[in-house]
Amino acid sequence: MAELVEFLPKEYGYVALVLVLYCFLNFWMAAQVGKARKKYKVFYPTLYASEAENKDAKLFNCVQRGHQNSLELMPIFFILMILGGIRHPIISASLGAIYVVTRFCYFKGYATGVPENRLNIGKYGFLAILGLMICTISFGIHLISA
Repeated sequence: MAELVEFLPKEYGYVALVLVLYCFLNFWMAAQVGKARKKYKVFYPTLYASEAENKDAKLFNCVQRGHQNSLELMPIFFILMILGGIRHPIISASLGAIYVVTRFCYFKGYATGVPENRLNIGKYGFLAILGLMICTISFGIHLISA
C-alpha cells in the first residue's frame, strides 16, 4: 500500500474526496426516491410507475429517472476521475466537483416533474466529463510514451 501512495501525487487526495462527495450525492438522491415512493405510493419492486395505474406516475418517474441516470453515468465518471486524476489530479478534482454540482442540478430539475428542467444547468456536466476524458487520454498517452 505504501508503494501505491508514493506513486500517486499528494494532490490525488482531492480526487478521492470528490469521489466520496459523489457517493454522498448518490445516497441523497436515493433517499429522495424513497420519499417519492411514499408520497406517490409507488411500492417495491416497481421500478417505474404506470400512468394508467397512478395519476402521479410522471412525477415519481422523473425523480426515479434523475437518480437512475446518475447511476448509469457513475461508472464512467468514476473511472475517468480515477485514471485522469493520476496525471492531472487538480484538474480532474475540479472537473469532478463541477460534475457533482451539475448532477445535483440535473436531479433537482428532473424532480420538478418537467424533464426539460434537468438540462438548465445539468447539461454542463457533459463538459466536465469531456474534460475528464481529455485528462484520461493524456494519462494514457503519457504511459505509452514513457
